[in-house]
Amino acid sequence: MREKILSMIENNARIDLKDLAVMLGISEAEVANEIADMEKEKIICGYHTLINWDSTSEEKVTALIEVQVTPQRGLGFDKIAERMYNYDEVRAVYLMSGGFDFTVIIEEKTMKEVAQFVTERLAPLEAIRGTATHFILKKYKDHGTVLVKNNKDERMLVTP
Repeated sequence: MREKILSMIENNARIDLKDLAVMLGISEAEVANEIADMEKEKIICGYHTLINWDSTSEEKVTALIEVQVTPQRGLGFDKIAERMYNYDEVRAVYLMSGGFDFTVIIEEKTMKEVAQFVTERLAPLEAIRGTATHFILKKYKDHGTVLVKNNKDERMLVTP
């Protein structure tokens, strides 16, 4: 039951509880109670609106930063992650496998602000061994949602 509710609200957090109850074949109160329980248990951690900032006049730069670290004895990766995710600019922090340890995603107004964040705040952290910053140039799909319009070629075919 929980997995069905989670799948449905993950795709549409604004779905009406009444509609959700009908689709699941249970009462609206049961759905509401189950969601409230999952919020208390931190299974549901928040509700977000996905915005295509490229379609607005707001200037935003999104950067993906690969971070290599040296874990501190007895603390591991968690304390390093905590220091990084507590910065307001940081949208996400992921522990990774492979050639680097963390992926940090940030949003700023300009590339210069991203560079300042990396050089003045992130790179100087004690455990950081190195960083590589990648700027996201265009988002085609984000969180399962296609953000680009499918521009159909409307030109008339002319043959000789």
